[in-house]
Amino acid sequence: MEFLVRAENLLPNDTPDDVRDQLKRAERARAMELRKEGVLKRLWRVPGRNATVGLYAADDPAALHDALTSLPMWKWMDVSVEALATHPQEKS
Repeated sequence: MEFLVRAENLLPNDTPDDVRDQLKRAERARAMELRKEGVLKRLWRVPGRNATVGLYAADDPAALHDALTSLPMWKWMDVSVEALATHPQEKS
């Protein structure tokens, strides 16, 4: 299954810089692992916001949930997920 995932990072502004930097490094490393696993297919940045839009692939919603909750910034993310289905025009 494919999923469109919109995520906004809501890490508090008063988070110390060293903690913020460590979390960013860990987040990037985990995202690269998800890419290698074939879970994270594409990722776009939303200009002007601390947000992303990603295309994910997972066996089912539970597997997607596991992947998303494995991200180090998970507890500071506002996430919305849309399951995607193939359009009939794509089946030609």
